[in-house]
Amino acid sequence: MEREQVKCLIIGSGPAGYTAAIYAGRANLSPVLYEGIQPGGQLTTTTDVENFPGYPSGISGTQMMEDFRQQALRFGTDIRYGIATASDLSQSPYKITIDGEKEIETESLIIATGATAKYLGLPDEEKYAGMGVSACATCDGFFYRKKVVAVVGGGDTACEEAIYLAGLASKVYLIVRKPYLRASKIMQERVHHHENIEVLYEHNAEGLFGENGVEGVKLVKRLGESDEEHYEVAIDGFFLAIGHKPNSDIFAKYLETDEVGYLKTIDGTPVTRVPGVYVAGDVGDPNYRQAITAAASGCKAAIEAERYLAERAYQESIG
Repeated sequence: MEREQVKCLIIGSGPAGYTAAIYAGRANLSPVLYEGIQPGGQLTTTTDVENFPGYPSGISGTQMMEDFRQQALRFGTDIRYGIATASDLSQSPYKITIDGEKEIETESLIIATGATAKYLGLPDEEKYAGMGVSACATCDGFFYRKKVVAVVGGGDTACEEAIYLAGLASKVYLIVRKPYLRASKIMQERVHHHENIEVLYEHNAEGLFGENGVEGVKLVKRLGESDEEHYEVAIDGFFLAIGHKPNSDIFAKYLETDEVGYLKTIDGTPVTRVPGVYVAGDVGDPNYRQAITAAASGCKAAIEAERYLAERAYQESIG
């Protein structure tokens, strides 16, 4: 297997990874960044970003990530396409396998692999991606002011997103597979008392329709053991709120995770229990999942990596 040694390795290319690369490059750490399976991260599936400071007229998610990328390149980041397929964090230098065929040995590691939104698996979800289908109400809810939307899910996240959207949209359908909500009692009460939210229990979405974007959802309602009703509801937006899967599997053996798989850090910092290994962005953030919080954590991770490497170099210099 081909091997290479680097000083600072960054895995992931969303706002967290690219920001870490900008800071690491400016600190002369000669960072190497592998873009992963989705260069630019989840923002590349978003049409317009209007809540990131510095873009008063908004910007497409793809263009924003290209701007981040170019800035990282400007400061000397070696950006490569490749997917991290295995890791060995048992001792320094840490070893990361890329595409199953190349091993990178690194003195410091910034994990910015993100989290993947869970989808129902409907072909229409991909067909209407960026055209009415979203997995982030906070990101895209503004575009549905005074419109009708549907949210899929029955947990706290789904209820939170339904309530958030209800403050913008004229009507929110909450599509719940079970005959009850799994959310906490207080969230259930807020949903049931909101005049703009209608909960559709024992419903499943089986498709979407529309000419140039989502215009409606095809629903199936369970009526009994073997009976069901199929019908359509006109909507303008379709929001998935059935959870995210953090892309942390290859690191879980060495780093602490929560019950879902999000990587845990020490006291709200990017620092992990493995010296020189840092977490940035959505792979360690089950709460906010915003571009600006991801970018901020990438900045912090790079600063911590710089301090770690400087201290290491100092200790080596004094024997």
